Amino acid sequence: MHPLFLFLSFVALLSALGVVFAKNPVHSVLFLILTFFSLSGHYLLLNAQFLAAVNIIVYAGAIMVLFLFVIMFLNLNVDTEPHKPALAKVAAAVAGGSLLLILVAALKDVQPTGVPAGTVFNSQIGMVDQLGMKLYTDFLLPFELASVLFLVAMVGAVMLGKREAGERNF
Repeated sequence: MHPLFLFLSFVALLSALGVVFAKNPVHSVLFLILTFFSLSGHYLLLNAQFLAAVNIIVYAGAIMVLFLFVIMFLNLNVDTEPHKPALAKVAAAVAGGSLLLILVAALKDVQPTGVPAGTVFNSQIGMVDQLGMKLYTDFLLPFELASVLFLVAMVGAVMLGKREAGERNF
């Protein structure tokens, strides 16, 4: 295996664990940004430069700013967090262990497959022009439906955020 792949995988796994186990929510968001950057490195190794750039711009940029805004807006701290009963903690541990057991049982007999014999490698598969051609020919209807959905969501957000005359926010 490529050493850069192993390094990026190690960073991704450690930072994902940091997201889960960090006590401070801001630190969790920072670990999540590091996870997104390491996943973008994996996309670069797969010759998907456009996907790597979009991952950094959209997820590590816009979505993380939104997460940080919500975390800081809610002003989460230990004093305001309600105490969780022991039964809830035990139930969460049992549910997580059950999920792990199901995943291990489902994936125990899976054999990784290599490249099938006779397959020609296309080095242009992850490039922007190939993605654009595929998006605007084979997937034009889902692309347009997604854009209409985003437009409706933006209009809804503006309508919800609009203040009436004389209304105060806080």
